[in-house]
Amino acid sequence: MGEEVEDRFIPVYKPLFETRTRTGRVIAYRVFAASVFGCICWILFYRVTVPLENRSGLVRLAMLILEIWFGLYWVITQSLRWNPVWRVTFTDRLSRRYNKDLPRLDVFVCTADPVIEPPLMVVNTVLSVLALDYPPEKLAVYLSDDGGSELTFYALTEATEFARIWVPFCKTFNVEPRSPAAYLSSKASGFGSAEEEEIAKLYKEMAVRIETTAKLEEARLKYSDGFSQWDSDATRRNHGTILQILVDGREDNAIGIPTLVYLSREKRPEHHHHYKAGSMNALLRVSSKITCGRFILNLDCDMYSNNSKSPLDALCILLDEKAGKEIAFVQFPQCFENLRNDLYGCAMRVNSNVEFHGLDGNGGPLYIGTGCFHRRDVICGRKYGEEEKEIEKLQEALELELIKPLASCTYEEGSQWGKEMGLIYGYPVEDVITGLAIQCRGWKSAYLNPKKHAFVGVGPTNLHQMLVQQRRWSDGDFQIFISEYSPVWYGQGNISLGLILGYSRFFLWAPSAVPVVIYSVLTSLCLLKGIPLFPKVFSSWFIPFGYVTAVVNVYGLAEFLWCGGTFHGWWNEERMWLYRRLSSFLFGFMDTIMKKLGVSESGFVITSKVGEEEAAERYEKEVMEFGVESPMFLLLGTLGMLNLFCFAVAVLRLMTSRDSGELQKMGLQLVITGTLVVINWPIYEGMLLRKDKGKMPISVTVKSVVLALSACTCIAFL
Repeated sequence: MGEEVEDRFIPVYKPLFETRTRTGRVIAYRVFAASVFGCICWILFYRVTVPLENRSGLVRLAMLILEIWFGLYWVITQSLRWNPVWRVTFTDRLSRRYNKDLPRLDVFVCTADPVIEPPLMVVNTVLSVLALDYPPEKLAVYLSDDGGSELTFYALTEATEFARIWVPFCKTFNVEPRSPAAYLSSKASGFGSAEEEEIAKLYKEMAVRIETTAKLEEARLKYSDGFSQWDSDATRRNHGTILQILVDGREDNAIGIPTLVYLSREKRPEHHHHYKAGSMNALLRVSSKITCGRFILNLDCDMYSNNSKSPLDALCILLDEKAGKEIAFVQFPQCFENLRNDLYGCAMRVNSNVEFHGLDGNGGPLYIGTGCFHRRDVICGRKYGEEEKEIEKLQEALELELIKPLASCTYEEGSQWGKEMGLIYGYPVEDVITGLAIQCRGWKSAYLNPKKHAFVGVGPTNLHQMLVQQRRWSDGDFQIFISEYSPVWYGQGNISLGLILGYSRFFLWAPSAVPVVIYSVLTSLCLLKGIPLFPKVFSSWFIPFGYVTAVVNVYGLAEFLWCGGTFHGWWNEERMWLYRRLSSFLFGFMDTIMKKLGVSESGFVITSKVGEEEAAERYEKEVMEFGVESPMFLLLGTLGMLNLFCFAVAVLRLMTSRDSGELQKMGLQLVITGTLVVINWPIYEGMLLRKDKGKMPISVTVKSVVLALSACTCIAFL
């Protein structure tokens, strides 16, 4: 009897998070996918058994190869939808279980160029994480300034003073979001209290000082003792380590401001600095001697905290006593505040709301370089199953001169940093390959996508910026795919088949451009010559072609609408899907091949966060921005004009033809090429109708027309 009473009071374990599935939706999708797969097999059977009317063996072989590729790539993409899961956290249980004993958390914010990444934007991100709903003595924020900018440091000193008012204000009034700029812009209709008015006044004064200082022509800034660390001849690419602790909040303090540290690691022209990966690794080493947070949040400088409780959500997963022990990092989606109409398809709605949940069901999402909570010891190399080491007791008195060498150019020489420790070097997408390496050491990752976005940033609002960014991503992903870290062989036995396919879906972006370009050109040129590539419309063989064309697009639209988009947004997304493959991904593919041949080297391009006023106005009106000469624009223009010429000739021939079966034979080709023409309308408009600065440059227009006409003429006379 006594034992029974005692058992009643044994505490019941309650998980800090749950993993849920939506069975009905998954089953419905699998039935749909099976029907599409059956039609793909039917199409391939048609290509093998039924010759084309013109008996063109080469064209038939080309179509067979292209459709095999499209079929295989479609099969690969199914891994992202086959077994999606959703994570639900219980922060109330976390608070009761840990109370004030939460682990230390270090936040890394990275910036590199004060022109492309304005200091005022950077400090808004810093202020937002300083005000996170987390014990201030357990929180530290590190700003890595790879540009070594005195202006950025000055802006941070200004933000430090403002934080003494802003952080208490946020916690007293439970302010959201905790970026001052974002919060105050949401109060455009007026302030509700005297405190808000005072905060707005102080923020405006700080912003004016920062922006005024940015316009000064003085060579040096001497506003505080911190500037004494800049050498007189220091440049962005040639300077010593600069380390400054602006706030030391490691112990309980009256003002309640977390530790704030500025770091600009040493850079010398003769030493490779490894871009953002090198910056992150320097932060890992330096922070280990100052606060040594058990967990690390990594943010881009434009991704401010939109939900102050996001650390608690992440820790519900990482600190769960059972399922959490196998999780190395928790990834939040990358969300944007400035993509109101999403003209350039940068919001990545389907990626965030569908595909990353699918990755999570296969073992975890990719690490995307921002909005990610890591275990410090795992990102530094600990394998799954190894014991977690206790963190050394922090020193009360810090000697910065002894810590600075950790961020020197030569510290990593002969070490495993950039290989087995920290972020991996040698790839433009250092975040993705690092996440893959962590998962291949036995760890899993988790994806959290709360209704209230955890972090919100700035996406490209310029076509060229978007294409350049996508070119770097596709190039970096494909480099990984053909390297020793390829998930196909590096992941064998370490990660699930579903996750291998999930990574491959992204890693094959670049080579996927080649068949898309060939398919669009071949379809248009054969239409010009009157060569039918598909069965007659009323033939039974047409059924699989029509089904795949119609149903896949209808499903894509429904999925996009389910993710919170609109029909107009879906159309923009479809247009950008094509533009990326006809330009960014194709050039990314060529970049990778050139690097493999030793003709060029990997580089890192920072996407500008600043836009011209006129360009911003055009973006608001959904007028596509060209404005610069670019080989990617030349390719888009040439292919667009080729589609237009071929479609025009085909329509004219159809109108004058006496063959009643012409429309049946060429129906699907007319639809495909006609759709390409409609998609390319902004290009035609930019070439032929617009007169503003954002139009397509005349030189690009002329070259595109000449190249397209030349191709059509050559084919016409064959």
